[in-house]
Amino acid sequence: MTAYRGHIAAGTDEEAVGAWLAEYRNSPQTWRAYRKEAERLLLWLQSQGLGLRDLRRDHLARFDAFLADPRPADHWIGPTRPRDHSEWRPFRQPLSASSRRQSLVILQGLCSWLVEAGWIEHNPFRLMRGKRRRLDNRQASIERYLERPLWEWLWQWLERLPSKEASRREWMLWQRRRLIFAFAYLLAPRISEMADARMNDFIRREGHWWWQVVGKGGKQARVPVPPDMLELLGEWRMALGLTARPEPDDDGPLLRSLNGQRGVGDNQLYRLIKTTFEEAAQALESEVGEGALHMANILRRASPHWLRHTAITHQAQAGVELRYLAKTARHSRLDTTARYLHTEAEEWQRQLAGHGVRRRDEPGSEPL
Repeated sequence: MTAYRGHIAAGTDEEAVGAWLAEYRNSPQTWRAYRKEAERLLLWLQSQGLGLRDLRRDHLARFDAFLADPRPADHWIGPTRPRDHSEWRPFRQPLSASSRRQSLVILQGLCSWLVEAGWIEHNPFRLMRGKRRRLDNRQASIERYLERPLWEWLWQWLERLPSKEASRREWMLWQRRRLIFAFAYLLAPRISEMADARMNDFIRREGHWWWQVVGKGGKQARVPVPPDMLELLGEWRMALGLTARPEPDDDGPLLRSLNGQRGVGDNQLYRLIKTTFEEAAQALESEVGEGALHMANILRRASPHWLRHTAITHQAQAGVELRYLAKTARHSRLDTTARYLHTEAEEWQRQLAGHGVRRRDEPGSEPL
């Protein structure tokens, strides 16, 4: 029998997965997300006495159930810790249905790559016919965004001034938080792009300000800077003791610690945004009461990436042309950007609004 030979330089499952992850080295956020899901699969396989080459269709239902309820919980679930910490765990909580689906989508891609690499013989995920046509991850439209009334309430809440007795630290926190949410909403960056942004990424050309960014896949782009973003940038810079407008040699981080020195990493930025969503949800419930429970729960579910979706969706609703939306989002395909267009759904609702049933209190509603 011929010995099994792969097409990658790997001797273990971990090394094979490492070779796959290396394909995403230019997209740090994607790399971390993919590593997390692959690591969970490898750890689960080890707990079952299996390897990647042993993975079969019947294992996947068990793995999906495991993602929904990792047991024993104290072995798999724990608070955020550095990876080399003794209390590090692969889960912070059981995964929701949408998170499990996303995990399986990523792992299907991993297994497809490993088949091509000759590391495994087949992709068992392709046999999951019941999982929405083999986990097709394409969406008809973007749903994870804040509708305009909720966003407008959130922004007004962010704009509220600290108390007169607030410390300098509290004022700096307020300034930074406003800038983070304005940046996310006005320029539609990915969270890694926000964390990597430098002051001199904001440049002036032909009388206009632009944000230049190296995004997903190492693609370079420029995005127009709206006046509101420029104003908030100036306020943040002045709070840091800088001039209102960045100079070409100002290579300092845009988002930074409150002492004005160190930059803010994307994990810290993620936590800052999630904490803000939670505080806003509590404020909304406190001010409006039970009638705001639904909206407050949306804020609690929201992730930082929802802000990018919100930005592009609201631009589309404001009438920005599809070609410019695609440039802002830095999508390579227009059909990707088109998922942010909701006008057809709204028109469908309008036309069907008159289709109903005659109620008993309406004239002529008596039975024949």
